[in-house]
Amino acid sequence: MGQSLTKSPVNVARQALAVGTHVLRPYSHKNSPQKFTQPQLFSCLVLKTFFKTDFRGLAQLLADLPDLAGVLGLERVPHFTTFHKTAGRLLKLRLAERLVSATVGLCLKRRTTVRRGALDSTGFQCGHASSYYVRRRSRDGKSYQQTTYRRFAKLEAAVDCSTHTIIGVIPRRGPRVDTDRFVPLLENALRRVRLRTALADAGYDSEPNHRHAREVRGVHSFIPATAGRPTAKPPTGRYRRRMKQRLSKDYGKYGQRWQVETVFSMIKRRLGSVVHARSYWSQCRELMLLAVTYNIMLL
Repeated sequence: MGQSLTKSPVNVARQALAVGTHVLRPYSHKNSPQKFTQPQLFSCLVLKTFFKTDFRGLAQLLADLPDLAGVLGLERVPHFTTFHKTAGRLLKLRLAERLVSATVGLCLKRRTTVRRGALDSTGFQCGHASSYYVRRRSRDGKSYQQTTYRRFAKLEAAVDCSTHTIIGVIPRRGPRVDTDRFVPLLENALRRVRLRTALADAGYDSEPNHRHAREVRGVHSFIPATAGRPTAKPPTGRYRRRMKQRLSKDYGKYGQRWQVETVFSMIKRRLGSVVHARSYWSQCRELMLLAVTYNIMLL
C-alpha cells in the first residue's frame, strides 16, 4: 500500500536539504556571494510548494518561523528575488530530472525494480478565475459556460503502484492527445527503475506503443483497445487483439492502474490544482517542483 504524505514542514525541510545536498553543488560558481548554498535555496523552493505560497510569502514565512529557518541552517532570510532567480536556475529540465531521480532512489531505497507502474496525465488550471465566475460568465447571458480553459498545464507521470512514488515525469501543455506520449513517458521512467508491467488507460491505445514496450524494452503493457470507431471486428494488431480478448481488471492486475489517479488526487488536494506561472517554461519548472515536492513529502 502507498504511504501517506507528511504534514510536517520540518520533515519536508530536512528531506529536501538531504536531496539537494546529494544532487547540487554547494554554490553555483566559485565567485558567487556564497551567502546561501544551493541545497538551502532548493529546500526553500520545496517549502514554497508545500505551503502553497509565492516567493514573497515564502520569505515572510521563514522570517516568522526562525526555527524552520534554523533547520535549513539559514543565518538570514533570503530576499524573495533570490528565490525567483534560484527557481529559474535550479529547476531547468536536466537538473530537475536529477532531483526527481534522487527522490525516487530515496523512496524506493535499494529496490531498483518496480513490479507495476501506472502511466497517465492530468491537467492543472492556469489562472485565478473562480469556477463560480466562469460558470456565470456566459456569452448569451442565459446559460452557464461549460468550457473553462483553452490551454492548461499538463503533468505526465508514471507511478509505482505499490508505493505511490512518481518514477517518471514530463511537464507539458495541453490539451493534446496522449497516443504518442506513451513511449517518452515510459523511457523517462526506465531511466530510473526497471519496470516489469506498464498500465495505461485507453488514451494511450496504439499498436506501436505495445510493440515498443514489449519487444524493444521487455515491459508487459496493458492498455484497453478502444481507440477508433465502435465495431464488432477485432482490433488491428497482435497486441491490441490480445487486449480486446483478455484484458480485464483481473488480468495483469489492470485494476492497479487507478493508483495513478490516487497520486493525482493527493497532489491536487495537498499541493493545489493551479499553476501560477504564466510562460510555458515557467509552468514546466513549477510542475517539476510539484513532482519533486510530492516525492519528498512521501519520504
